[in-house]
Amino acid sequence: MPSVLIMPAALFGVTGPHVEMLHKAGFEVHYPDRGDLTGEMETILALRGAAATIAAGEPYSESVVSSLPDLRVISRWGVGIDRIDLDAVTRRGVAVTITPASNHEAVAEHTLALLLALSRSLIRQNREVRQGVWTKAPLVPLRGRTLGMIGLGRIGRSVALRAAQFRMRLLAYDSAPDLAYARTSGIELVDLDTLLAHADYVSLHLPLTPSSSGLINRETLSRMKPGSFLLNTSRGGLVVEEDLVSALQSGHLAGAGLDVFQQEPPPIEHPLFQLENVVVTAHMAGVDIQSSVDMAAKAAQNIIDLYQGMWPQDSIVNPAVGRSWRS
Repeated sequence: MPSVLIMPAALFGVTGPHVEMLHKAGFEVHYPDRGDLTGEMETILALRGAAATIAAGEPYSESVVSSLPDLRVISRWGVGIDRIDLDAVTRRGVAVTITPASNHEAVAEHTLALLLALSRSLIRQNREVRQGVWTKAPLVPLRGRTLGMIGLGRIGRSVALRAAQFRMRLLAYDSAPDLAYARTSGIELVDLDTLLAHADYVSLHLPLTPSSSGLINRETLSRMKPGSFLLNTSRGGLVVEEDLVSALQSGHLAGAGLDVFQQEPPPIEHPLFQLENVVVTAHMAGVDIQSSVDMAAKAAQNIIDLYQGMWPQDSIVNPAVGRSWRS
């Protein structure tokens, strides 16, 4: 009986539909001793003997997959694959899947939560009122302001849908945009320089790739509108953090809302944590009660489909493995 190791700590002990689905399909379900593994050796030790994994953010490098000959499927609980060496796993015949339509609405809601926290100074107000300070300084509205989305995939489109209800002007930059969607949704497609120059809020919705790594740096930050805000619910590697700190300290940017960081978890002495105009969360944008269940069920279904000879076309990340994949 093949075994599946469930890696996300948030799923430990959760008897949701994903567990029932896997048992019904003939899989044994196991968990590592602890979740949120970050090192290669601890990942190898946890996964030895497993045929498939519902994967979190642990590394799947050449050395990891070469040490796991029984592993046939890496089924991501989410959509990020920056910790997976796709060339290496494909060469070794390991199928990689994601859950593309399971958490985009959760990320969109979190993005708007960060946007509102910044515009309405919620963190400062909460602290001051508790301290007996009753400040009446005017706050920043959303209506009439411009939101610039870098990336217009599922998440970017979900953010746009919600931001439109606040009567925001919507700009988007995407290398391969959905022209029909942008036109019918009132989204202006512009180049990156135009977006940076005109957006009051810049929100990142890109995967981390060699071309997107460090996209937000000293140069691009300098081209952002003075007094604007940066939102990142995608990947920490999109932003050069020391450059962001400088832009915030100088006052060029009014603030930032960050769910992701270059190193996770970041050190508690991180310079961004010393700034009053920064709102931070723990890479939780895509994980709420509903999305957690949906992602787990989809990740389980991807494993089941592959073992039953069906090809999860909407979820497979490395289709080249299909020519040689075997359970």
